[in-house]
Amino acid sequence: MSKKILVISGHPNPDSFCSALSRAYAEGAIGSRAEVRLIDLSATSFDPHLKYGYRRRTELEPALVEAQEAIRWADHLVFVYPTWWGAMPAILKGFIDRVFLPGFAFKYRDNSPLWDKLLLGKTARLIVTMDTPSWYNRFIYKQAGHGVMKRNILQFCGIKPVRITELTPIKDSTDAQRASWLEQARKLGMTEA
Repeated sequence: MSKKILVISGHPNPDSFCSALSRAYAEGAIGSRAEVRLIDLSATSFDPHLKYGYRRRTELEPALVEAQEAIRWADHLVFVYPTWWGAMPAILKGFIDRVFLPGFAFKYRDNSPLWDKLLLGKTARLIVTMDTPSWYNRFIYKQAGHGVMKRNILQFCGIKPVRITELTPIKDSTDAQRASWLEQARKLGMTEA
């Protein structure tokens, strides 16, 4: 039985290097006979604002209903995005706010500080680009953006393990380095399929 992989490209620019990495990962996974779906947030129409928090429901746009269906379908989720100001771009955060809702991704228990993790059995890979050197992100910033995605969002909903591939620095990278990173993404797709 083939693995079901959902790739979510979280960069707002369709011509970004993150978009190229998303396609490379998908190509590798397809080449290893995985079933692959791709959500490109730069081409997805939705309001990224969770206007009322969880107090009042905002109806999901068709693209977000399809995204929830794709997440349910997938065995493995791959998020490809840049780190801006220490975290994910607003479009990806808005997507998570709108899609990973109570009753879908998690459920609080009555009269308890505990919750049910509704996305158990799924795994994830984060492919994150940044300009900050890896050592600086690790020792000075304490990998804060990675921690939010891994622990506060995905593991909170039951997704684990969550593995992280950090590609840096992007701004001064050469064509050869970018080609190498694209090949790395392709190989990840092949091995995780």
